[in-house]
Amino acid sequence: MTTIADPIIDSWYKDLENNLKFKVVAIDENDDSIEVQYDDGDIGEYDRDSWYNSTFDYIEDPDDWSAPFDDLETDDLGYSDNDEHRPNPEDMDLDDYLE
Repeated sequence: MTTIADPIIDSWYKDLENNLKFKVVAIDENDDSIEVQYDDGDIGEYDRDSWYNSTFDYIEDPDDWSAPFDDLETDDLGYSDNDEHRPNPEDMDLDDYLE
């Protein structure tokens, strides 16, 4: 079986033959390469022939998709929650914690 999944940056794939999950992080049209980052953080690269002769398929983002990106800041995760609505612990006394 060969892949029919086109490489798309920021999309997740699974190598069905080797049971590996990875995300496409870059596509270089000049040297015909597709750079990926596996869910364990390792970096890999495929040329277009290798890509289309492999057993890759699209998958949903893994539950802990940020694991390979150990230097990722919380703000980069896309969450909209911020700390401006949380009370400053220095401004609270014991009665505030008991409410």
